[in-house]
Amino acid sequence: MQPIQLFDLASRQAQWLAIRQNVVAGNIANANTPHYAAKDIKPFESVMKDTGFQMAATNAAHFTDGMNAAQVTETGLIDNAEVKQSGNSVQLEEEMMKTGQIKRDYELNAGLVKAFHRMMLMTVRK
Repeated sequence: MQPIQLFDLASRQAQWLAIRQNVVAGNIANANTPHYAAKDIKPFESVMKDTGFQMAATNAAHFTDGMNAAQVTETGLIDNAEVKQSGNSVQLEEEMMKTGQIKRDYELNAGLVKAFHRMMLMTVRK
């Protein structure tokens, strides 16, 4: 029997979301700090491209995707950030939109794990 990769994938995304929320919170906290450069982390899609997960092919006609391991915690300057007169590039509107997106992604992640867990429990009961 093959191990179930969904729980590991959901755990990685939850970890990525927690790190991103921490970075966004730091941006919001430093919104009035002179010369503070707004930061963000790599999108989760690029993290997934760099992980060791591979799609299972049960038929020769199935497509597969090769992927490698990745670092989740890399941060960098936001390319399209507008720099204020104080030298600060934090835009509170964008940071608040990011927090809403993080919340939605986390709720989706938790909902999928919960549904998959219920499905597994129903299978074991029978």
